[in-house]
Amino acid sequence: MQSIIDEEIVRQAMATVIDPELHRDLISLKMVRNILVRGDDITLTIVLTTPACPYRTKIEEDARAALESLQGVGDITINWDANVPEDHRISQKIGHNVRTSIAVSSGKGGVGKTTVAVNLAISLARFGARVGILDADILGPNVPMMMGKLQMPPPQNRKMIPAENYGVKFISMAFLTKPDQPLVWRGPMLHTAIKQLLTDVAWGDLDYLIIDLPPGTGDVQLSLAQAIPLTGAIVVTQPMQVAAADALRGLKMFEKLEVPIIGIIENMTGDFFGTGAGEQLATDQGADFLGSIPLDALVRQGGDSGEPVVVVAPESPAGKAFEKLAPAVAARVSVLTLTNQQTMIPIRMIG
Repeated sequence: MQSIIDEEIVRQAMATVIDPELHRDLISLKMVRNILVRGDDITLTIVLTTPACPYRTKIEEDARAALESLQGVGDITINWDANVPEDHRISQKIGHNVRTSIAVSSGKGGVGKTTVAVNLAISLARFGARVGILDADILGPNVPMMMGKLQMPPPQNRKMIPAENYGVKFISMAFLTKPDQPLVWRGPMLHTAIKQLLTDVAWGDLDYLIIDLPPGTGDVQLSLAQAIPLTGAIVVTQPMQVAAADALRGLKMFEKLEVPIIGIIENMTGDFFGTGAGEQLATDQGADFLGSIPLDALVRQGGDSGEPVVVVAPESPAGKAFEKLAPAVAARVSVLTLTNQQTMIPIRMIG
């Protein structure tokens, strides 16, 4: 008996499967590829918008249910791939194949912003994403120390080559100055430094460029917004009200710069500092609360030794928190990127 299943029937079935984050069906999102029907057996590929997709299990369950509802269906094989949507404004501005840019900021120093940036970048890389870090804290660069490499490779073809460790590329002003050399620079010099670290570096292909900003709301933030379009920004705070008040100022700065807020992270949560101010700030401002990172000595030790907690203690509470954080960030970045491509995907904005 000839099968009644063909490619068009498979497409109709998959059009009933909705992406939980993007709220559209997989067919209209062009996430279903390589449909092959042999007799009653179906093989296809689902291309996720990030290798760190938090909804893969849900999507697979719904896809199998839709295909199994077809009359006379045989074996179902679902293959997986990922293709991070490209924020075209970025490559047009800096001339690299950098798909998205994520600013990590804080309203004040000492809240663990760089720690979050480093562990987030490594976590995304461990899911299979291509990740780079730009250490934009020009006057106080700490990324090389936390990433465990204090030198970058020699330049090639008049371009700086980023250092690489734990599957993440990174560049920093710390590579270009002596450890005891203070940089007493005004705005124009900071602007030039930011631009050079973006355009004079051979980044290669990146899914995510994590930009570790200095604390506060000063010249570097303004220069960065002028130098590169930001897909979105993450605001890091401690769980105290005084820290959240500073974080609010940073959040409002991005609102003025028309940079969407990816979400708020509460770092150093625990008995010593308390808990809750970050989540309350997110609720008050209509932003996404991405999660809490518990206060843990392993985080501090990893930063000092150049062995971040997600590398040396991934099963620790802090390591698991960062592992959970990465898919949450990736999912929201996919929404923002597709929104920037002028699709009809709704998104909550600050303000």
